[in-house]
Amino acid sequence: MLTRTSALELLKEHVTSESLVKHCMAVEGSMRAYASLYNEDVDLWGLTGLLHDIDFDKHPEEHPMHARKYLKDLDLPESTLTAIEEHGKLELETRDTLISKTLFAVDSLSSFILAYVHVRPDKSFDGIPLKSIKKKFKDKAFARAVNRDLIIKGADDLGVNLDTHMENVIQGIVEWEHELNKMGFSLV
Repeated sequence: MLTRTSALELLKEHVTSESLVKHCMAVEGSMRAYASLYNEDVDLWGLTGLLHDIDFDKHPEEHPMHARKYLKDLDLPESTLTAIEEHGKLELETRDTLISKTLFAVDSLSSFILAYVHVRPDKSFDGIPLKSIKKKFKDKAFARAVNRDLIIKGADDLGVNLDTHMENVIQGIVEWEHELNKMGFSLV
């Protein structure tokens, strides 16, 4: 099985944008949190989140349809490869697997949470209040590139209330940020 260290090295071979690498690590944390909630393979779900945008820098217009060619020789399960492909198919009505639904659900929200942390005076992940996230969510000028409808659809597809979904992603990113700090990384 692919290790996190080798997955991160592979990601950095294909993704040159530091902010995109940090986004991928935030999605990794969100996926790990949901895997834990659903009693799934935390490491596999984390790798799925970490690698989900591996082709974005080189193929932004066709993302994520080139990801499979970067990942095909890594002995990843088909469910991971499909989830990565499906997270970018915004027109897709339904996703068939829990991992695919979850990756779609956490992707945009993870970006939104990172944007929120970047405007905090202390740039801290600690004590992120749900009330403030919800207020920023209603402010269309804040993080305007993040599609709120996709976040709502993702929560709905998971069968999770939006507040609960936000709390789960916040918690996942905060906990993962603490782990990343121990490894010498940071999301800010």
